[in-house]
Amino acid sequence: MIARAASVLLLLWLLGFALFAVTIPGPAPDGERTDGVVAVTGGAGRVARGLALVQAGAARRLLVSGADRRVRKADLAAEYRVPARLIACCVDLGQESVDTRSNGDETARWIAARGYRSIRLVTTDWHMARAHYELGRALPAGVTVLPDAVPSEPGLMTLIAEYNKYLLRRVAAPLGY
Repeated sequence: MIARAASVLLLLWLLGFALFAVTIPGPAPDGERTDGVVAVTGGAGRVARGLALVQAGAARRLLVSGADRRVRKADLAAEYRVPARLIACCVDLGQESVDTRSNGDETARWIAARGYRSIRLVTTDWHMARAHYELGRALPAGVTVLPDAVPSEPGLMTLIAEYNKYLLRRVAAPLGY
């Protein structure tokens, strides 16, 4: 009986993982406009994509969620070679979050403070499911989130770890954790 239950759970996990792995999203179309862009730190290409979108006029402002407390706006301008005036007018550094769940909370506060109704969520492709889930939990109804995944080439262990984190959040969040 226990062996059967374990086998069923393993089969469900494998099927879920396969679905997770083959449905990793790609970038959103460049032509879609949103009120704001949120780039979640922690992976290559995320901040650069967010800056490019604001520069292209795809959104009014960019929140860099999870920025290190030592990072200043001038650092971004220099590192990403964008005009300092763009950084000064249109980029906010979110330096309160420390993980994906707090990225969602930080982003929700930023959106509420500006009255935004739509945002583009920029994170790495393999991280999008969990980031989108956490943001969706934190946002009020009526805010549209456009997932915009930065393509990567994740290894098997990265995918397994991220899938397990995603599953754990889907189970723990409704329980209040």
